[in-house]
Amino acid sequence: MRNTRRQSFPRRGAVALGLAGLLVGTAACGSDDGGGDGGGAAPGGKTGGTLVFGTSSDPVSMDGAYVSDGESLRVVRQLFETLVTTAPGGTDIEPLLAEKYEPSNGGKTWTFTLRQGVKFHDGTAFDAKAVCANFDRWYNFKGVQQSASVSYYWQTVFTGYAKNEDPELGASLYQDCKDEGGKAVINLTSPSASFLSGLALASFSIASPTALVKYEADKVTGTGEEPRFEGTFGTQNPVGTGPFKLEVFEPNNRLVLARYDDYWGDKAKLDKVIFRPIADGPARRQALQAGGIQGYDLVDPADRGALLASGFQLIERPAFNVGYVGFNTAKPPFDNPKIRQAIAHALNREALVKAKYPPGAEVAKEFMPPALFGYAKDVPEYKYDVAKAKQLIAESGIANPTIEFWYPTGVSRPYMPDPSANFQAFSADLTAAGFTVVPKSAPWNPDYLNAVDTGGTGMRLLGWTGDFGDPDNFVGTFFRTKQSAWGPLEPSIYTDLDAARAEPDEGKRTKLYEAVNKKIMEFVPGVPYVHTKPALAFTKGVQGYVPSPVSIEDFSKVSLN
Repeated sequence: MRNTRRQSFPRRGAVALGLAGLLVGTAACGSDDGGGDGGGAAPGGKTGGTLVFGTSSDPVSMDGAYVSDGESLRVVRQLFETLVTTAPGGTDIEPLLAEKYEPSNGGKTWTFTLRQGVKFHDGTAFDAKAVCANFDRWYNFKGVQQSASVSYYWQTVFTGYAKNEDPELGASLYQDCKDEGGKAVINLTSPSASFLSGLALASFSIASPTALVKYEADKVTGTGEEPRFEGTFGTQNPVGTGPFKLEVFEPNNRLVLARYDDYWGDKAKLDKVIFRPIADGPARRQALQAGGIQGYDLVDPADRGALLASGFQLIERPAFNVGYVGFNTAKPPFDNPKIRQAIAHALNREALVKAKYPPGAEVAKEFMPPALFGYAKDVPEYKYDVAKAKQLIAESGIANPTIEFWYPTGVSRPYMPDPSANFQAFSADLTAAGFTVVPKSAPWNPDYLNAVDTGGTGMRLLGWTGDFGDPDNFVGTFFRTKQSAWGPLEPSIYTDLDAARAEPDEGKRTKLYEAVNKKIMEFVPGVPYVHTKPALAFTKGVQGYVPSPVSIEDFSKVSLN
């Protein structure tokens, strides 16, 4: 997921995470409330009622094409649907609006056989014409719509547009979409094994073509930094095929979704879901304890014990992120491989994870989570060894090396709940090994992220939460193209990652990613140190909530006991 959001995504046949979001506890009072099979809040429960869920903010828009933040995408997922989705609690791809799908032409053509009899909330028929209208709309974005901050996930999956207005944009992966009766045929300009996984993103939700025109979805002005959505499609009139429809949106107060009784599949159990924006984390906890809300996301690790003791449920998402120390190899002394290796041995990752992270967090040894195919069990590991670090410094030829070490302020991320504490611990480790550490910090957004993106940080704390369950969304995002943040890498890393993304055979892809993960950790562009399991909190009566590693969570299955 983007660093600026939850952050933030699944492929056919990928290693399933299963219902791995463990219910980490309830303060039981002898009943079977809040039990379940370990995959989240217990199934069952009564039909009806209203769930109030605390969010950190209102959605930026309910038009999935324009958002990349978790709060917006959570709402979009209830109103709209995609051609494919992920298995509950995992990352395997499953059909949704498409009943089945089939690649051909070496992976450049994808045929989606569509579900019949589905209608949008406004009565418009869902069909291949509607599917192609949505893809052609995204492909033909213009002006502000082409800003990376506005159509981030189109660029992530498809790279470019019909007419790129930024010369830095590459050629589009998307070529065209054909209406073949009950089938939508999407042609790509080159093979992409991660294409199908990307389609599970809520940003590729299929919207009513009638509503997109009627409510001026493409009327966007302003700048990439401050876009203005002049139409009302994404603010007051979102029209999809999902199990809920918008009832009312009162910014800074509440967003109310009502069950859509003409939904084509199993109807939502809840009558309504209310998303209530509460910006402050402690305030969300207090609202839960006071009964103002019945659940919220991203529980502060420090609050877990008190919530459990008070009888609330804590539900963990599967670990699908990575926290890391990153290097810019264009900046001395990080251009010296011995220095990078010395830093890797100097950092006591095990001690940090044990002291600063909740139970369930694990020490990372590569730049992707173990649940993904292509994870290599035999990458080079850099065990905590101060003597080895000092030896490597001596071998580097750099006496008394000085390093700038950056960390962000004013932010808490799932992989980095307390950046300052991580910096202090690692800084002490580095000093003990013989480094002189120069602290550098900046507010998270935009200062810190801008400094990273422009190559201004020599060494930094950062991380990533997966957008979709494909290795390309981790190591491909970091290392498939040359980036100022990382500096130059071993050239074969770029070409190996290109080949892995294009390979259609999953067995071969797995071996390619295992090999490139080894190569990455031999080069040491940074030091991955943690995978965490972010937690959600609910009252005991909430049942049926299945946490997703990529936050594709379905409120229509939730009920209240």
